[in-house]
Amino acid sequence: MDLSFSDADRAFQKEVRAWIAENYDEAMRKQLGQSKNGYLDKAGQVAWQKKLAAKGWAAPDWPVDQGGAGFNASQRYIFNMEMSLAGVPQSSPMGLKMVAPVILAFGTDEQKAQHLPPILNSDIWWCQGYSEPGSGSDLASLQMRADRDGDDYLLNGSKIWTTHAQWADWMFCLVRTSQEAKTQNGISFLLLRMDTPGIEIKSLPTLDQPVEGQQEINQVFFTDVRVPVSQRIGEEGKGWTYAKYLLEFERGNAYAPGLMNALQKVRKIASAELGDDGAPLILDHDFRRKIAELEIKVEALNATELRIFSAMEGGEPVGPASSMLKCAGSEAQQAITELVLEAVGHYGAPYAPAFAGGNDYFPGPDYAAPAAGAYFNYRKASIYAGSNEIQRNIMAKLVLGL
Repeated sequence: MDLSFSDADRAFQKEVRAWIAENYDEAMRKQLGQSKNGYLDKAGQVAWQKKLAAKGWAAPDWPVDQGGAGFNASQRYIFNMEMSLAGVPQSSPMGLKMVAPVILAFGTDEQKAQHLPPILNSDIWWCQGYSEPGSGSDLASLQMRADRDGDDYLLNGSKIWTTHAQWADWMFCLVRTSQEAKTQNGISFLLLRMDTPGIEIKSLPTLDQPVEGQQEINQVFFTDVRVPVSQRIGEEGKGWTYAKYLLEFERGNAYAPGLMNALQKVRKIASAELGDDGAPLILDHDFRRKIAELEIKVEALNATELRIFSAMEGGEPVGPASSMLKCAGSEAQQAITELVLEAVGHYGAPYAPAFAGGNDYFPGPDYAAPAAGAYFNYRKASIYAGSNEIQRNIMAKLVLGL
């Protein structure tokens, strides 16, 4: 694997930096600085995505003939690294990085024409209908029924932990179309509109979002919801195959660039905060050791990601390596939020200005306001997309043969 940049790569790097300087405005920077998860509000996310789409950079991994950027492996690495180091908003993943690869690989020409252009331009938003109250990491046990009724499926059941369902225009959803087939073989993959009659969305409070109207996650209820058979991806009963393909993209994202940026922020915070001895916290030997240990892990993760993505460029699938990236990346994310909370000290008390009469004024530095929210938010990183315990079982089986 060659890690050196060519003259063309360095020219591309300058182009990316110049574009960021021109398009990542102060209003976005200010809002993102208070974000606990690296995203803007919906309006901000849409505006950012449209800027990327206008440049042709919205979908680095898509084929060029479908609107993709056409980056080679080194350009993709440079693009991701520069975007992360600049601290720009993350692209909303549900459409671009999750359902779109499935549509590209298994969808009909009509489905591609209908869904890919508005996903690219952020004209429609998606949510994921996978987990159910009794089926999370053991996803194959899902029970939501989709009974055939002429040219439609009739859906009954519920999905849970559905991020941004309240904003979504469409859902990609796993349903059980056969009650007799083997567990995995009875599952199909449907695309459905969220304004379809019979769908009810109920927001769920979390530790970092206890206030009604601010929650990210929801439970979605389906009562006799009609979905045309034409909105099924691929064959009936093959949804588990398509779901596993999607999960490789969800678990196999590049973590290292964002982690490097987050560690830079930790260093800045530790330079501004004082330790027990009155000296800057960055001079504290124990805290420096914690940062160094994380930096070593992130550098190792970065090298691993480069190796894997270079192999993908040659046509190799992500495979079980996606589980390794998910474990290492999510656990590093959690560790960084713990370091930030430790660094800001008493300013890390939860800041919740939405509560009437409470926390209307934050007395500490701006960087401390989202610390508790980020800490609580990233507790879920080792659970979603298949818990890290499940990922280790996958690696034990497929890599070690246990």
